Amino acid sequence: MSQPISSGSGPASQAAAITRLEAENQALRAHLAYLTEQLERNHDIMGRHQAFDLEIVGASTFPELIGTIFRTLPVVSGLDGVTLSLVDEGDDILVVMEKLGVDFSAFPQMLFVHGPGELGFMPAAEGAPPLPLLGPFDAAVHGVRFPASDVVLRSVALVPLLRNRRLIGSLNLASSDAARFTPALGTDFIKHMASIIAICLENVISNEMLKYIGLTDALTGVYNRRYIDRRLLEEIARARRQQYCITCMYIDIDHFKRVNDTHGHQGGDEVLREVAARIRHELRRSDALGRFGGEEFVVLLIDADLASATVVAERIRASIADAPFDLPGAVQASVSVSIGVASLPSQANALPIDVVAQQLVAHADQALYQAKAGGRNRVVSAVG
Repeated sequence: MSQPISSGSGPASQAAAITRLEAENQALRAHLAYLTEQLERNHDIMGRHQAFDLEIVGASTFPELIGTIFRTLPVVSGLDGVTLSLVDEGDDILVVMEKLGVDFSAFPQMLFVHGPGELGFMPAAEGAPPLPLLGPFDAAVHGVRFPASDVVLRSVALVPLLRNRRLIGSLNLASSDAARFTPALGTDFIKHMASIIAICLENVISNEMLKYIGLTDALTGVYNRRYIDRRLLEEIARARRQQYCITCMYIDIDHFKRVNDTHGHQGGDEVLREVAARIRHELRRSDALGRFGGEEFVVLLIDADLASATVVAERIRASIADAPFDLPGAVQASVSVSIGVASLPSQANALPIDVVAQQLVAHADQALYQAKAGGRNRVVSAVG
């Protein structure tokens, strides 16, 4: 506390006291300015994080959500590395997202593990949820979490993503500042951030799974007609922009009623599943296979001309005809398919996309009819 200026003091003593008071006043002003600056900075940081929370809560698709996290979080938090590790024991999330068109090559920060144990967290106590791990960056331990880093990382925070006390993944944060994440740092803020991200991830993944189910044939696991119809319109529009060819196959199982009559509907279902599997085995990941109903399947081959698609169709036909099908009851059945193949009509660019799509499928269907009329178990390509 400042000493009062004594009325009996001399001029020199009074001047020293005034100087001391002025210095203390300046120090107080400087400290107040620092506190004000910190308050404004913290308010700005809080505002940016609240805006980030609102942005990820509003994300409706998986790529939109993770794209926002990887693009925005490093900026609002001043981080040099942000990645996500998701538990995906059966590769269900990865497979479904790829089927829905997610290009993971655009998201090298998105990592998948096959079990919670791979995340490296330890429970704080018996039955308690795992705690964040903060400390120095160790390339041997943490390098796999930050595969695309182009800066020298010095500290990390690995934050568990929890839903209903279940570990679904890890939010991985890294900084080039060795003092940014230390074991003594409070974790309430990053745990709160991780909880919001976990909720958003679970909601978006659930919605994407429902979307996938709505576009998938329950019996065979391939796409349904609704998906193929939609995908065809998208691919024709893309083909016009990028100048590549689309080819369609219309596939029908020969004498399928005879299969049902001989082996029952359970045997027929097994034939449908196995035919779908053998077709899919001959296709690329960029191609699309759908069940149009009954014993009919349609394939879209992307960036494939009529000649190359006909070769693929012949491989499909042979793969089905050359090996018997194992059916319930330890019996086998010989199965064959007829296939019609057609490419986009030459006047495709001059017609509306929906008309072109109808023509493409119709031409493949007409070629299929010719294959049936010609004796079945064969491939016919549409001409023109």
